[in-house]
Amino acid sequence: MRQKLYEFIKQLASFLRHTFRKDNPQLPYIITVLVALTVVVVGINMFIELTDTLQEEVLAQYDQQVSDYVTSFRSPVLTEYFIFMTNVGDVYGYAIMFGIAILAAILYFKRWKYILQTVFVLLLASLSNLMLKRFFDRARPGVEHMVVVETLSYPSGHAMSAMAFYGFIIYLFYRFQKRGFLKYLIIALLAIIILSIGISRIYLGVHFPSDIAGGYIAGLIWVFFCILLFNLVEVFRRDPKVGS
Repeated sequence: MRQKLYEFIKQLASFLRHTFRKDNPQLPYIITVLVALTVVVVGINMFIELTDTLQEEVLAQYDQQVSDYVTSFRSPVLTEYFIFMTNVGDVYGYAIMFGIAILAAILYFKRWKYILQTVFVLLLASLSNLMLKRFFDRARPGVEHMVVVETLSYPSGHAMSAMAFYGFIIYLFYRFQKRGFLKYLIIALLAIIILSIGISRIYLGVHFPSDIAGGYIAGLIWVFFCILLFNLVEVFRRDPKVGS
């Protein structure tokens, strides 16, 4: 038994030495896989913890306090801005953004696979959101809705899709090798879009803050799950012996 354990440890040590060599072309993908896996596990735990407290009075008080604070800033200018941002996080908004993404793929990334990957992430987030809404069956806030809504409340589809779609695009821009002011400016603008879409749903009275938090967490889980998946595919593609 000791001999088998010793052999296993030797093989593991050899694998780690081979894997984490600086000249290993798979190293960036493997590190990304490990980070993504960690985020997925932590994110799932956070989502479960949040959903376990949906019926608790403490969360209801938190939701009310944050909603009151956000809606206290209502003004004609902010209302126009947040209605615009909530539309950016809707079907027509994504159709326009996909057009821009295709243009970016042609001019910046030079590879169409990134468009297909982004579509995949958004579809996963959108379909899973519909299932989660039916499962949790949480009603919308009982206040005036400034926009029309037809589905259930938790988790927020706008927040979840925004985090999945724009979050994955942030990842693509971040991992791209070119450096420069434009790259980081785009990342900052995408982060502002994600935050604005989430806040818009609270501002417009159609979501609780916990709906937004749940949507962000669930969307982030899908982003890192897909990063994990795509990078594993890349590792196996570059070295088929990994799976043998």
